[in-house]
Amino acid sequence: MTKPVAIATQMIAHYNAQDADAYVALMTDDACEAGYRGAVVREGKEGVRSGLKAIFAEYPQNRAEIVGAQEVGDYAVLREKVWRTDDAEPFEVIAVYSFEGEKCSRVEFIR
Repeated sequence: MTKPVAIATQMIAHYNAQDADAYVALMTDDACEAGYRGAVVREGKEGVRSGLKAIFAEYPQNRAEIVGAQEVGDYAVLREKVWRTDDAEPFEVIAVYSFEGEKCSRVEFIR
């Protein structure tokens, strides 16, 4: 079985390639992205796909760098630095990836 940090790292590689299809291929059908302990911002695999495609269209230079990673059971916790454009100040997030087997079921962002 592939470890959660390895799969989350793969998801970031797809994110950086702006490949929303490959990113969501690593998610469960009912996966979502949300604020930490808050509202869901992208619901279901298709919601995540369309949300990512909108971000990539608005910010074609968008990318994330993994600054640190930890794994606890079925969770991967990544500290990420994100750039929307090459000349913009990056911002940092903590992303908690929850897994069901080898598929990500939820990503919560702390920012």
